[in-house]
Amino acid sequence: MIIDLKQLFDITGESMDLDCSIEKEELSGIYDCTFVSPVSVKGRIFNRADVVHLDYSVDFTLMITCDRCLRELERDYHFDFSHIVVQELNSDNDDYIVADGESIDLSEIAVTDLLLQLPTKYLCKEDCKGLCMVCGCDLNESECDCLR
Repeated sequence: MIIDLKQLFDITGESMDLDCSIEKEELSGIYDCTFVSPVSVKGRIFNRADVVHLDYSVDFTLMITCDRCLRELERDYHFDFSHIVVQELNSDNDDYIVADGESIDLSEIAVTDLLLQLPTKYLCKEDCKGLCMVCGCDLNESECDCLR
């Protein structure tokens, strides 16, 4: 979703509400998990004291595989993000989003942000016991005599 920010850059106090979604078909192949739902993006872009702020949240559901017991499950995620948007930078600085020709691609920004927030390890529960290294049984559901 391309958002034109010309009016926001020019008028102090101007704001724009955001409410869009990124369809799960657009997200296929982006990450090693399956997006079960579209990514809902809601927030606001506003100019306060000639500084353009982007505040938004994302909500989505992933189909994940537990890294210990290999159980598949769906997990809901909610993340909040805040950025400052500038028209140009004088130096290398990753703290700001640079508007390309007074516009930004909100979908690209949201996908990048949420991928950076996702955990590197997925567990079905914090105390997941995983699989037996000998026989492969799920130690959350049964006990085996292999390691005794």
